[in-house]
Amino acid sequence: MTEKKALEAVVREIAAGETSLAYQAMFALRESRQAMATSEKFSAWVDGKARPEGYRLAASFVPGREDAVAVAGFRFLHTLAWGKLLYVDDLVTLPDFRSGGHGDLLMEWLVAEATRLGCEQLHLDSGHHRHGAHKFYLNHGMRIDCHHFSRVLGS
Repeated sequence: MTEKKALEAVVREIAAGETSLAYQAMFALRESRQAMATSEKFSAWVDGKARPEGYRLAASFVPGREDAVAVAGFRFLHTLAWGKLLYVDDLVTLPDFRSGGHGDLLMEWLVAEATRLGCEQLHLDSGHHRHGAHKFYLNHGMRIDCHHFSRVLGS
């Protein structure tokens, strides 16, 4: 991926009805989720369950390719701890397009959107083993503020 290609990229929001454009990139991050089995299942899950709860998608597109090469899934939250924030659920670039500036463009877009909508902070969680992602986030002015705990429920 050349520097020129990243400069030609366009970041825009993906609307309901065109969610499948995010599938290939999102599959690279979330392939083990049942909702990722097919593009149709992914689109139905995002448009039917996540979007009604405020989930949105932004993506980086390059000329000559219909599907997104990088995608961010995000939502807005109000918390007592941090006020109004933009929370990034998902941020991924297709392996062949990594280090091409697409993540940078998405982060810039997310910060601008959060600022435009009056957010006080931008947050995300990242798997403890994703050291390359951590370096990327730290280089974009993010801090490691807390530990995230989870518990699987049910069978």
